Amino acid sequence: MNQPDFDLAITGAGPVGSALALLLASNAPQPERIVLVAPPPRAASEPGTDPRTLALNQGSRSLLEPLDAWPDSWADILTVHVSQRRRLGRTLITHQELDVPRLGSVVTYPSIVQTLHEASRRAGVTLVHGQAGPSTPGQPVHLQTDAAPLSCSILVRSDGVRPAGLKRSYDQHGLLAAVRASRPKPGVAFERFTREGPLALLPHPQGQDVYSLVWCCRPETAQSLHALNGAGFARALHEAFGERVGHFELASDRKLVPLTLSAGPQLLDPYTVAIGNAAQTLHPVAGQGLNLGLRDAAQLASVLRPWLQQPRLSPTPFLQDFAGRRRIDRWATGAVTDFLPRVFTTRQAAVEHAAGLALLTLDLFATLRAPLARQLLEGLRA
Repeated sequence: MNQPDFDLAITGAGPVGSALALLLASNAPQPERIVLVAPPPRAASEPGTDPRTLALNQGSRSLLEPLDAWPDSWADILTVHVSQRRRLGRTLITHQELDVPRLGSVVTYPSIVQTLHEASRRAGVTLVHGQAGPSTPGQPVHLQTDAAPLSCSILVRSDGVRPAGLKRSYDQHGLLAAVRASRPKPGVAFERFTREGPLALLPHPQGQDVYSLVWCCRPETAQSLHALNGAGFARALHEAFGERVGHFELASDRKLVPLTLSAGPQLLDPYTVAIGNAAQTLHPVAGQGLNLGLRDAAQLASVLRPWLQQPRLSPTPFLQDFAGRRRIDRWATGAVTDFLPRVFTTRQAAVEHAAGLALLTLDLFATLRAPLARQLLEGLRA
């Protein structure tokens, strides 16, 4: 068999794929034989207009910082305040009770991707710009890109492809934006459940009075909110969220994203594996999708460490081991993020009161709150 062009190719150069490239390079004798296939670069957005932010939990930050892959600007989450609109019951999760410096951090999407790409280049990873097309399974795997065809021993799909398998539509859109608050509470993130879906306000790296908004609601409501002028949108947000941080002012463009659950197998064939969005897409409640994808990357890099020393070995046993190790964490995280947005949107008074009682119970008993908080903070790491 002819030697392939690369030992391993990663399609999708978002945070998960880029983090995997960097993690693999740190243990590879020839990091240049790892190729990251990135879409052609886009023109940069004007400052303050791009609403995309990412909430990384403390486990994800602990993964990236030692790799010199943490951006210069971020906003820490020290407390999470969970409540239900027009019902009693709320709970607080604090970094002190979990004995960590923070629960998580919020970064902008462009900053984390740029930082990861720069770190990958320094580590010796080959970065190719081009759209990845179909692959031909086999040993080696042949991959079409619009830059050039290439061959590899292992192909990792990290984003851009919806997994085949479990599908669920939540009949919700996520409206993303940045907003300013007149009475901000630095370090506090809010998750407020409404009858149409959760509404999250997260600290924003742009300033202590700025929040990253993820407002999940019915598609027709989302379209109406998107069409409002800035002042009308701020009033609608104040009505939905309440008085906790004062009045709002729109501080960015708005973006709409349909919300679905997709989950499929991670081992696609003996030489191809899916991680991140190519393996699962989750509801954004509690901000778990990216963190789950980064755990995919960390586990795959750990499992492939011995293979990188002897890349002529068959990778199949290593990829099978990886898929088995990830099963429980994927199931647990997917179950939590699927249950929460559905149970709070039944519009049944008895269910809403029960959910409020559950929030109150979690607030009163730390022993009940801790397992959920730990799952959201770190996930299940094999």
